[in-house]
Amino acid sequence: MKTDKELKELVKQTYSKIALQDQDKNKASCCGAGDCSTEVYNIMSDSYETIEGYNPEADLGLGCGLPTAFALIKKGDTVLDLGSGAGNDCFVARAQTGEMGKVIGVDFTPIMIEKARENAKKRGFNNVEFRLGDIEKLPLTSDVADVVVSNCVLNLVPNKKGVFQEILRVLKPGGHFSISDVVLIGDLPAELKQEAEMYAGCVAGAIQKETYLNLIKESGFTDVKIQKEKSILLPDDILKNYLDEEALALFKNSDIGIFSITVFASKPNNCKPGNGCC
Repeated sequence: MKTDKELKELVKQTYSKIALQDQDKNKASCCGAGDCSTEVYNIMSDSYETIEGYNPEADLGLGCGLPTAFALIKKGDTVLDLGSGAGNDCFVARAQTGEMGKVIGVDFTPIMIEKARENAKKRGFNNVEFRLGDIEKLPLTSDVADVVVSNCVLNLVPNKKGVFQEILRVLKPGGHFSISDVVLIGDLPAELKQEAEMYAGCVAGAIQKETYLNLIKESGFTDVKIQKEKSILLPDDILKNYLDEEALALFKNSDIGIFSITVFASKPNNCKPGNGCC
């Protein structure tokens, strides 16, 4: 069993590699984790192609939803994107918040930050910035963001409750988040859970759906609701890397499921330091 530190280092190394590889390779893989499928489509993500602000150069094909489509971003908002990658969701958020708003992306992979900053510079965006940092300890002061978004990132973080507590801290009272992530119903076979590639590929780091939602509520958020949910069906050519024929048949005939969910929650209006909420 890897430690939290080892898992985070694995994710950092994997996503540093992803930042340098071909976008088509990312989109044909398991969250960009590698050559884990010969089927040319992205298993997790939805298409951004018709969304205002979308730029193909910033889309590495690593998402599992469209959080910005559900985030209720208004003109002038300050938006924070956790695990911002090459900047895709930040640029979509900028189209929604406008020139009077501000978008901040945080990522702990230096090459992703470099890539995102290059993409922002090409487009002359002076109200989009990218900060190197760990989302378990965000490089922001408290009560600064109107909206937080994230796309298929929290499932990679060992200390998920710590991230939700940080989100609560940086949101303004009355602010909210919309996060797309991967969750489970039932227990994955041990072979899938323990395999490093599947962890970095967004599956083995996922937790139970009810546990995920409870972590949000326990962190002090209200109005918790699922905005979108879809089943993720992994192709046989991925599963056969980890399961023999008998185990594969049992898995496919079980009630165990892998799902992409987009979750919304709000920080209470009266949530301020000292009143027991934060």
